[in-house]
Amino acid sequence: MSRLILFAILVAPFFLSGCATAPAAVGPSSAMERIRVAGDGKGFIRYPSGARFVPWGFNYDHDAAERLIEDYWASEWPKVEEDFREMRDLGANVVRIHLQVGKFLRGPAQANPESLAILRRLVALAERVGLYLDLTGLGCYLKPDVPAWYDALDEAGRWEAQAFFWEAVARECARSPAIFCYDLMNEPVVSGGKRPPGDWLGPPFAGKFHFVQVITLDPAGRPRPEIARAWARRLVEAIRRHDRRGLVTIGLVDWSLDRPGLTSGFVPSAVAPELDFLSVHVYPERGKLDKALETIRGFAAVEPPKPVVIEETFPLSCTTEEFRKFLADSREHAAGWFGFYWGQSIEECKRSGTIAGAITARWLEMFREEARKMETSPPATR
Repeated sequence: MSRLILFAILVAPFFLSGCATAPAAVGPSSAMERIRVAGDGKGFIRYPSGARFVPWGFNYDHDAAERLIEDYWASEWPKVEEDFREMRDLGANVVRIHLQVGKFLRGPAQANPESLAILRRLVALAERVGLYLDLTGLGCYLKPDVPAWYDALDEAGRWEAQAFFWEAVARECARSPAIFCYDLMNEPVVSGGKRPPGDWLGPPFAGKFHFVQVITLDPAGRPRPEIARAWARRLVEAIRRHDRRGLVTIGLVDWSLDRPGLTSGFVPSAVAPELDFLSVHVYPERGKLDKALETIRGFAAVEPPKPVVIEETFPLSCTTEEFRKFLADSREHAAGWFGFYWGQSIEECKRSGTIAGAITARWLEMFREEARKMETSPPATR
């Protein structure tokens, strides 16, 4: 998820140092094909043409007022349409959408038909505009939006409710070629010890958004990677009951590798067999690009190989030049990249007269420029 509250403070001294003027944006292809994993397991192709597909997209997680999409997509639909066209014109080919449990479930086995209807409308919009969707589900980003009944469930009950969520979503989306992937959850963690009843969420970021959540309150002696794999398998089974073609991934924190120190329990080599590709969230730090690239290499080391997508990245705490180098160097092992779009065009950001607006405008200009490079320069072979 975005770090909008902090990025202006952290990035302003570096990012305003300059950014090249972007060429014209790359438009969508004339026909929307399904996306599949390439035969070598290192990237993606369009099907049936077999053309190479490089995911280059945005997290469309909230607007400039920090409202989640579910807070305005029913009442401000023209804004959503405008934003999708703007993201396409900036060179994106995929948009990552975040769906909260509380908006889509009224009970453990009761879906919200109004939310599903709007999701159908969103999928139809993606098809018209020519953008693929990364549907990230099971969000509990805002604590007030989390139903009390959901937090009261035990592990088995919560997993079943989560499986029902994904069945409901996959049932609605299975027929659309616009579904790039289903992302089971944003930044899940297997708890390393016993937690109090109902304590499913990690600490709030900036006192508001809960980006991390646990999938069990008590490992009870079970190896954490085994819990992660069993959870992933259960949810993938739920999706496959209705959609056997949409790709499946999990948005993992960068501290998921099996190495000393902090780890999420979602070890890539353990969960990869259940997934079509691996996703990692990486925000390179100033002077520490090697550390970020080492993480990506770790994700790419699974056997047999699976594509690695950097599902969240942003020059949050590094310079423009360092971020460009990170993008270039990560191409040796990564097959796709997602930045952020917060509902304002380059021109709107510039007119805001704020530091945050200026930073965002320069970020979007860089995104547009890099989009052209992604289309014209093939990735390195690994």
